[in-house]
Amino acid sequence: MRTDPPRTTRRTVLAGGAATLGLGLLSAAPAARAVPAGKAPTPGSLVLVGGGLKDDNAQVYGEIVRRAGGAAARIGVITAASVPESQDPDAADPDLCSNSACNGAYYAGLFKRHGAADAQWIPVDLDHVPAADADEVVAQVESMTGFFFGGGDQYRYLTCLLNGERHTDSRVLAAIRAKLARGAVVAGSSAGAQIASGPDMVSGGESYEGLRDGSSPGYFDDATRLAYIPRGGFGFLRSGLLDTHTGVYGREGRALRLAADTGHDRVYALDENTALVVDHPGSRHEHLTVLGPQGVSVLDLREARTRATGSGWSLSGARYSYLTDGDRYEARTWRALPAPDKRRLVPAGTEPVPVATDVFHSAADPEGTPYAFRATARALAETRAQRTATATTWESGPRFQVTFTKAGGFSAWTADGTHARTLLGLRVDVAPR
Repeated sequence: MRTDPPRTTRRTVLAGGAATLGLGLLSAAPAARAVPAGKAPTPGSLVLVGGGLKDDNAQVYGEIVRRAGGAAARIGVITAASVPESQDPDAADPDLCSNSACNGAYYAGLFKRHGAADAQWIPVDLDHVPAADADEVVAQVESMTGFFFGGGDQYRYLTCLLNGERHTDSRVLAAIRAKLARGAVVAGSSAGAQIASGPDMVSGGESYEGLRDGSSPGYFDDATRLAYIPRGGFGFLRSGLLDTHTGVYGREGRALRLAADTGHDRVYALDENTALVVDHPGSRHEHLTVLGPQGVSVLDLREARTRATGSGWSLSGARYSYLTDGDRYEARTWRALPAPDKRRLVPAGTEPVPVATDVFHSAADPEGTPYAFRATARALAETRAQRTATATTWESGPRFQVTFTKAGGFSAWTADGTHARTLLGLRVDVAPR
């Protein structure tokens, strides 16, 4: 079963593409909330996974189950981002099917295997949009202690769980939002994490095309075009933009460009099979913890500047932090706290940093490797021979160069004394070459 977009296209395209995008979703107003303004901070939590969540990731599944009540946990599984049964040619084959119903059953089984008392599919998808306002489905939601949104295409979640151009909550989404406010955990992977976004939720695109052409509001059949929904997703996390599959698909470039274009000064860019756990989302006490084998990039654009010339678009002065398992981050103070088992790295390497020639892992490059951006940053952190390192895009016309600099405030943290794991405050500049 596959729940994330295939590598060749990186994004599932809805039937009708851009033609299905309502004008209401292009408005810059934030998504309507069921919780009244001024309500006390949300006591619930989020567990957002960058996609590619492996079946045996007991660390992440266990955290979701624990936050939902442990042995008493009841998980509601929402898979409306998947194609519905009516569009799946393999719907009748349990070994090949990849639709909302069979994906829902699959995740429900996984949560039970990882210790939940019960897990049920919430039957809302493109075949059953009216179910998002049905009494019996709302009652089902009310009986749950936690929720998990599966992968696919986040735009389908907007279609199924929000009310069209008004962008207001369906009854099911309002019930989930209220459960979150009363202490439930809301989790998701890939599109299921992306939908937690506030305004300017990314809806597609690749790093190179984004850097070259900029971003556009909307939803487009061209999967390489950097696009976003101004009114955003469900707004569970608003302290920064969200992106997923970051290192595998080389999305650091598109995340920087989208944030710069839309006026955001922070991005949480999640890697696969790894979770960003958010406590007290939306409050002044919001803090985040990384859980899993990879990490989460925090892109800080507070001091970044952009410039557009005849040669192309450039960005200078962004800061890149890479947080790994056990690291914490305080949203209000912008402060990262490495895990207690890590210590500052004293660089000892003397070899030059290899120059990556496909820093954003282009889908068009048959020789490309994932995590090239992170690999360059870590290699620079581990050497005492260089203060800066460069990497380039595989594409040209123009070819973009990324420059990494150990500027003031930079530090690297290690668990074994030799290899950089966590990086804090590395300067990043992007410019046409």
